[in-house]
Amino acid sequence: MVLNLAERPGRGAGRTVTPAEKAQARSVSLRRIGALFTGHRNQLTLVVTIIVASSVLGMASPFLLREVIDVALPQSDLRLLVYLVLGMVVVAAVTSVLGVIQTWISTGVGQRVMHRLRVDVFSHLQRQSVSFFTKTRTGEVQSRITNDIGGMQSVVTSTATSIAANLTTVVATIVAMVALTWQLTLISLLVLPPAIYLTRRVAKMRQQITAERQRELAELNVIIEEGLSINGVQLSKTMGAGAAQTERFTGSSNRLIDLELRSELSGRWRMAAMNIIFAVIPATIYLAAGLPFAAGAMSIGTLVAFTALQGNLFRPLMSLLDVSVTLTSSLALFARIFEYLDLPVDIASPVRPVRLPEVRGHLRFEDVTFAYDSSPAAALAGVTLDVPAGSSLALVGETGSGKSTIAALITRFYDPTAGRITIDGVDLRDLDLSDLSDIVGVVSQETYLLHTTIRENLRYAKPDATDAELVAAATAAQIHSLIAALPDGYDTMVGSRGHRFSGGEKQRIAIARTLLRDPRILVLDEATSALDNETERAVQRAFDELARGRTTVTIAHRLSTVRDADQIAVIDHGRILESGTHESLLLDGGRYSTLAG
Repeated sequence: MVLNLAERPGRGAGRTVTPAEKAQARSVSLRRIGALFTGHRNQLTLVVTIIVASSVLGMASPFLLREVIDVALPQSDLRLLVYLVLGMVVVAAVTSVLGVIQTWISTGVGQRVMHRLRVDVFSHLQRQSVSFFTKTRTGEVQSRITNDIGGMQSVVTSTATSIAANLTTVVATIVAMVALTWQLTLISLLVLPPAIYLTRRVAKMRQQITAERQRELAELNVIIEEGLSINGVQLSKTMGAGAAQTERFTGSSNRLIDLELRSELSGRWRMAAMNIIFAVIPATIYLAAGLPFAAGAMSIGTLVAFTALQGNLFRPLMSLLDVSVTLTSSLALFARIFEYLDLPVDIASPVRPVRLPEVRGHLRFEDVTFAYDSSPAAALAGVTLDVPAGSSLALVGETGSGKSTIAALITRFYDPTAGRITIDGVDLRDLDLSDLSDIVGVVSQETYLLHTTIRENLRYAKPDATDAELVAAATAAQIHSLIAALPDGYDTMVGSRGHRFSGGEKQRIAIARTLLRDPRILVLDEATSALDNETERAVQRAFDELARGRTTVTIAHRLSTVRDADQIAVIDHGRILESGTHESLLLDGGRYSTLAG
């Protein structure tokens, strides 16, 4: 069996998965689940050995009990009675200690497997292109990592050991029962056919319900993320949508109640039926032992020992069947996780990346065409640009003309559909992604700050940066004096998404963070759009100073910020209409002169 990726998450604005039927149609290879435990074979072998030893040792108790009832008590043999009782205590003590050791080892293995799975999913998603995240709701991604992997915990941490323990116990118990009386053993095993039938029915129901529940949990996560984030709360308050959001959350929560009830009741009905069967079997055995034709055929001690063994059989047998239900229902969770792990990485580092011994920063676009997946029309068409090392390029044009798409291609958020982009003559696709992030620094119009201190936000760009380097970067971005005036200085918490600061302050912190990386190529995607005129002029002066020796690509609506660029390109509908200096473009009287007017 293999995972059928009928549809990848994030295709569209609604749910990120197809309807329930497709999710239920997925199947997961048990071999693939077993492969999660690769590297833990020695520990698992030890666990199985402990389980077998514990199960076999536990079978001694009924035989000791039989000797107590049939021999020691009738014959008033105190010495034998003491030995038998001590033997029963030792058996209980040893099996208990072995159980603790087995639980310690198996739980440790399970938790390490869970840790590895969480890390694998997180790191694989980190490698996904920006395109994936623009199509997938954040709450859905969070739900897969937390709810789905969390729901698999009991399967990963205890299922294998539970199967081994209960299977060993069942086999050992049946052998012991046959040794006591094979006739009564046959009567006891009459419980198997109805138990297996009921379990299979419950397992199928649970699998369907589990898939539905996880989708609903993902929906609940999305509602929480959208409704309780700072931006979501502000939108809700300004739109008066609080009641509607609460109603949406209430509906999702109510659906979860129904799913949980269905899941629990499906198991309870089976348990009720099995309890009745388990009560009938011992009663039948007692009746059979008392019938005239069976009178004297077995001792009371044998009957008591047999019924004790029978109880030991039913408990692990039910546990085995419960494991079957849990494993079957959890396949829906494994399907959702493996679906993410199987996502192809669209933007990846090459197997043999080209290393630039010395980065000059010569940037070129060579007949570049690009189209987004969601749009049949090209966002860029035949764009050719040449930005010599240390020079500056300004991109101007109306909203939606393709300026930010050019910036996204420089950072390799996307790859061109046709043509190529080079730095110092090397195609971006031939560079390691980590090297590219060191070469290209970006400050965009949409500033994102982490919910931590200013210091840690800056060090996100350079973890080993000294305090002096932080101050230098903040000073260049015209934000140091403001930070220094705060009671906690650089240890001030910025708040969720930086909402403690104004738009201009957040943008200057982001500028400082980028400058801390000291990139050879700067991409400023309307980086001063949130600044007032005075602050903008100050930051622009800092950029002018810092741009010396760097290649700078600036995107701006305000032509005042780009008039001194070495070259200016006017973009319209993904094409370059004209390019030149500020003065030459004004003299040409084309689109640029219209924008400048």
